[in-house]
Amino acid sequence: MKIKWLDKPQKHDYPAAQSYLSLSMDDAAAKAASEQLQNVEMTSFAAKDIFRASGLSLLGISDSHVEKDREQIIRKEKLSPLLLYRDNRNGKLIIADGYHRLCTVYKFKEDAVIPCKIV
Repeated sequence: MKIKWLDKPQKHDYPAAQSYLSLSMDDAAAKAASEQLQNVEMTSFAAKDIFRASGLSLLGISDSHVEKDREQIIRKEKLSPLLLYRDNRNGKLIIADGYHRLCTVYKFKEDAVIPCKIV
């Protein structure tokens, strides 16, 4: 099954990313990261590589957000690209927005190439 993507993240993804990032950095740094994400060009990475770099666990299909995204894929609706942040201090990739989408896509095809923005 082909997974469809929007050309760019949705406007509400940036405040969501900023909110999430503010849990691990001060508000000013989270805001600056969100602004950088808005201005950087789109790129893409394989789902399996994003997971490996993040060190996160895969959410199950029983998660309501994963299920919602799975239904969108089945209905051939476009998903919003991911917003990623490189935490150079800890050597990890932070999925600032799109963790549930990543989990959903990975379950369909771990080699799937996912459009994203990264700073």
